[in-house]
Parts: sequence; structure tokens; C-alpha cells
Amino acid sequence: QVHLVESGGGLVQPGGSLRLSCAASGSFIYINSMEWYRQAPGQERELVAASSNGDYTNYADSVKGRFTISRDNAKNTVYLQMNTLKPEDTAVYYCNVKYRSIGWRSLEVWGQGTLVTVSS
Repeated sequence: QVHLVESGGGLVQPGGSLRLSCAASGSFIYINSMEWYRQAPGQERELVAASSNGDYTNYADSVKGRFTISRDNAKNTVYLQMNTLKPEDTAVYYCNVKYRSIGWRSLEVWGQGTLVTVSS
């Protein structure tokens, strides 16, 4: 079983920056992908950025050029560097990890969420 711990959320002014972290721990064969989602009040959860094996990354159009996803595979940690933040980036950000379990099942786990508020 894999457990995720997120950190890095908070209050920031428009134009500011934040970096989110998500560390995975537990027993698994390997991690397939590490992704960031967000959910604003009254809205559905949406994919923000994804990092798959082989250095493949994908971003929502709304964050391209402003957010960067990166991984430290030795630490099983994924980061989301968020620059030039806008009020519409305000949301709870969730980490999602898809992995192969010890029993060779394809599973996924969600982080507890971290609140990002962009406001002056």
C-alpha cells in the first residue's frame, strides 16, 4: 500500500509563486505516473499536470508556461512549481499516484489535498 503526504499550499498574492510537494511511501513495485489535480469550490476536479515514466509531461492549457511538474525518483516525490499565480488558480490541489503493487495490481492513491489561495 502507498501513502502520500502533500505540502506547500498556502496564501499567495497574484503574480506570486508556490511549490507543492507530494511524497510517496510504502510498498510497491514501481510508480507509473505522478499527477496533480485541483478542485475549486463548486467545480469538478481537473488534471493540472502529469508526469509519466520516460520524462513525459502534460499540462492543462490554463497552466502551460506557468506551472512545472518535476519528479525526484530517488525520493518518490513529485513537485509542482507554480509561477505567475492567478486568482483562478485558487483550489485544493491533490496529488495522484498510479503504481504497480506488490501483487502486480495497477492501483492509484490520492493525497489529502492542500489548499492554494491566490488573493490580494
